Amino acid sequence: MAINESTRNEVLRDRAIKRLKKRRDFSAHLLVYVLVNAFVVAIWALTNPDGFFWPIFLLAGWGIGLVMNAWDVFCNDEFDEEQIRREMERLQGHG
Repeated sequence: MAINESTRNEVLRDRAIKRLKKRRDFSAHLLVYVLVNAFVVAIWALTNPDGFFWPIFLLAGWGIGLVMNAWDVFCNDEFDEEQIRREMERLQGHG
């Protein structure tokens, strides 16, 4: 059964909107990360700059989450026909 052109455009539009929202949300996440961590590092620098750099825990922990968010936003989540065909064959063999 063929998908008509308007349905194909609707699907494409919905995917485009989803990707644009993910990018906007990532930008907000990155901005909050930078602002909060800059504030924490400033507190460290003003209170005990010669002591242990304790903000590293916040920077690293939150940074891991930020990297995973970036991966979700910017890595291609589309599958090509070859990948789909191989997976279908794999499923058929285990069915």
